[in-house]
Amino acid sequence: MAMAVRGTRGGGSGGINGGLRTFFSYRIFISAIFTLLFLATFSIIFSSHPHHHDDGSLPSSGNAYVQRTFLAVKSDPLRTRLDLINKQANDHMTLVNAYASYARKLKLDISKQLRMFDELANNLTDLPLKPSYKSSLFEPGSPVDEDVLRQFEKEVKDIVKVTRLMIVESKESYDNQIKIQKLKDTIFAVNELLIKAKKNGAFASLISAKSVPKSLHCLAMRLVEERVAHPEKYKEEGHREEFDDPSLYHYAIFSDNVIAVSVVIRSVVKNAEEPWKHVFHVVTDRMNVAAMKVWFRMRPVEGGTYVEIKAVEEYRFLNSSYVPVLKQLENANMQKFYFENQAEKATKDANNMKFRNPKYLSMLNHLRFYLPEMYPKLHKILFLDDDVVVQKDLTGLWKVDLDGKVNGAVETCFGSFHRYAQYLNFSHPLIKERFNPKACAWAFGMNIFDLDAWRREKCTEQYHYWQNLNEERTLWKLGSLPPGLITFYSTTKSLDKSWHVLGLGYNPSISMDEINNAAVIHYNGNMKPWLDIAMNQYKNLWSKYVDNDMEFVQTCNFGL
Repeated sequence: MAMAVRGTRGGGSGGINGGLRTFFSYRIFISAIFTLLFLATFSIIFSSHPHHHDDGSLPSSGNAYVQRTFLAVKSDPLRTRLDLINKQANDHMTLVNAYASYARKLKLDISKQLRMFDELANNLTDLPLKPSYKSSLFEPGSPVDEDVLRQFEKEVKDIVKVTRLMIVESKESYDNQIKIQKLKDTIFAVNELLIKAKKNGAFASLISAKSVPKSLHCLAMRLVEERVAHPEKYKEEGHREEFDDPSLYHYAIFSDNVIAVSVVIRSVVKNAEEPWKHVFHVVTDRMNVAAMKVWFRMRPVEGGTYVEIKAVEEYRFLNSSYVPVLKQLENANMQKFYFENQAEKATKDANNMKFRNPKYLSMLNHLRFYLPEMYPKLHKILFLDDDVVVQKDLTGLWKVDLDGKVNGAVETCFGSFHRYAQYLNFSHPLIKERFNPKACAWAFGMNIFDLDAWRREKCTEQYHYWQNLNEERTLWKLGSLPPGLITFYSTTKSLDKSWHVLGLGYNPSISMDEINNAAVIHYNGNMKPWLDIAMNQYKNLWSKYVDNDMEFVQTCNFGL
């Protein structure tokens, strides 16, 4: 048993020793293999033909990479540097030629850029051919002169620097994407300038149109001065029975512009067949009523025409308790909208600046809605704006059958323009429910009103109803036309367009045939005929009715 045990132990020890010997034999074998491979590699390297290194040619065998490494170690560093510089010059010469070729394709032969590209390409080509460089740097087998190399490198770098600057400058011209983007940026910048110019222009135009010209101010002052200097000449006259005679032709003109009213009346009378049958009811404000009366006393209208002049304040029923516009003017928010910080907001809100003019809530601008109450004994009346000129006898308007309608007016719509949708807010449920957005708009400025039909239809009450609803300007912006379109929505009779031609205050393209055939021409717009900004082609149609013999017109230099 003892021997069996020992035999077992002895067998275990022999197994371990045998394993170690096998392991160490394997490691020795692997090391020997690697040693042989290493020696074989070096043997191949050093057994290669040595003369290949001398003539600079590259080996074609599988050890080319190692061979090039040895060549680089043995090569002249100055020659390598020269090769790099020369390659850089050639690359830039190729690029310059490409840009020059593209420039020729774009027919830029006479351009400065093309000449510079050609010059740069020639410089890069001629530089290595200089005798000093050719003999010292590019002569085969000769050593490279380091000083000459430095000079050559400096010249190449200078040319390359100029080339890169030229390419950067020219790239925007030749790269279509960059060119398109640059064009877009330019268009955007110009558009911004255009918008700003339009806003400034709109504001400047508004100032020019709505400010009182010096000549008009002068005329009003001269007339008042005449009244003060000679009060005995201008005593108040009594009320004439012709002012209420319904058998005559009655006109209503509401204005604070003396000379404009004079032109309207003179143009009517000069073209009337029976001027003694025409009565003019002129209403102005308290500030201008004296000047208006002096003018027509100094320059009575010819032909026996009657002129009644009143101040709006003389109509006692027109007060804030009855008139919505006057009540709204007492509102603090409305006063703020019209009178506070307009100059600061002008360029920001140029499109709506015209609606911020207080004239749109002026009582003179809204008197047209009170005609039946102002002239209770009349049956019909012709309303005229102060910026119109009459060219034909207008008595035919009293003979037009209005078919029971209240308002006879010329429609202004064409295509999709001048429809109700452009004047009223159809996002408001009341407007959307009651009116057709495609309904054709018509013009104020020459309107024949049947006052009996007006009273029957209760149009003034309709006007009050809608004007009260619009206190916050949610139904329409401002002005008298939108409430007029509402008030006379179903009670307007369309007249022939030859009765009333509009646009002489803003449209330079109106046909002269259309103007000459019109009974009334209307200078609606900012370019009023008494302003310096009036359009010259239309101005003489108005100025020929100005009373130039009136001494104050000459004194105040109207420049007509």
